[in-house]
Amino acid sequence: MFAAPALLCGARARRVAGALEVGGGALCPFIARRAGFHAITLGHVILGRHGHDLARLRCHEQVHVRQFERFGVLMLLLYPLAGAWALLRGRRAYWDNPFERQARHAEALARRVARSALT
Repeated sequence: MFAAPALLCGARARRVAGALEVGGGALCPFIARRAGFHAITLGHVILGRHGHDLARLRCHEQVHVRQFERFGVLMLLLYPLAGAWALLRGRRAYWDNPFERQARHAEALARRVARSALT
């Protein structure tokens, strides 16, 4: 359902690690610019501005896929509530959202592992 409009506008899709990554075409970059993101995860669908954004953010977005697996459709409510809770505590809605913090932590760990593999 989330991927169909993007695919109709020329986006490309591929399955990676149990998720459908959709990026490019006319619709994905347009929506992403307007909404202010490079990629967004909705269940097992990851919409990205371009293929290189999807590759760069894959680890981060895969954490969100696992969060959707854990919480199901409740994730659509829990994520904004977590951001609102952060705001109420005087923090930042996105950067201090525990769902985002978990994804950034996994992303940082993957980068460290990749760097150590090169040395």
